[in-house]
Amino acid sequence: MRWIYKHNISTRIWHWINVVAVFIMIGSGLGILNAHPHLYWGQFGANPDPAWIHLPRWPGWMTIPGNYNLALSRRWHLFFALVLGFALLGFMLSSLINRHFQKQLTIKAHEITPSHLWYDIKEHLALRFHDPKDPGAFNVLQKIAYASAIFIMIPAIIFTGLAMSPGMDAAWPWLIDLFGGRSSARSIHFIAMVALIGFIIVHLALVILAGPIGEIRSMITGYWRVPEDNH
Repeated sequence: MRWIYKHNISTRIWHWINVVAVFIMIGSGLGILNAHPHLYWGQFGANPDPAWIHLPRWPGWMTIPGNYNLALSRRWHLFFALVLGFALLGFMLSSLINRHFQKQLTIKAHEITPSHLWYDIKEHLALRFHDPKDPGAFNVLQKIAYASAIFIMIPAIIFTGLAMSPGMDAAWPWLIDLFGGRSSARSIHFIAMVALIGFIIVHLALVILAGPIGEIRSMITGYWRVPEDNH
């Protein structure tokens, strides 16, 4: 039996903060969306305007709170938006200091060649997720997925959320223009949330397939037991 130190303390703290923050933000976000479940492009969007998508009304078991309460949903959402934003900032700073990004998430040129990508896809389909030579390292599909979540999906959620705030009109007026208007920011906010939910679903599926006890234990203690076939 061999153990390796796979996840440092800052990664583990950020992971579990996100588990709580993202869960509450999705539920409260759906509660807010129930007030007007239509999405538009541009600066404005209201009932007379043509929406690009009409969403269903989300049931109470999916929203926070469980009954329709726009004010309370907003309070939950805005508080945990701060938690999500400052947690991401802290994680990024610590990852630059301990070189986590450079060691674990740097995508090398040979890793994105068609042959290498196809090899990793076949390994995943065969439920082989770890490199025998370096079982603690992320493969390129993991790097792409994690980098997309850290540098694209979550920042998009944070900055489009800021762009929707009326308080940003005076503080950062360029932010609204960056996303093409407040209604466009709301649409991008929703799309980024759906992308993050997709990432979470795939992530949980792979954790289950790779062995949930060992994977969860490593995210609590930092130490991961190398499978027998990787010795």
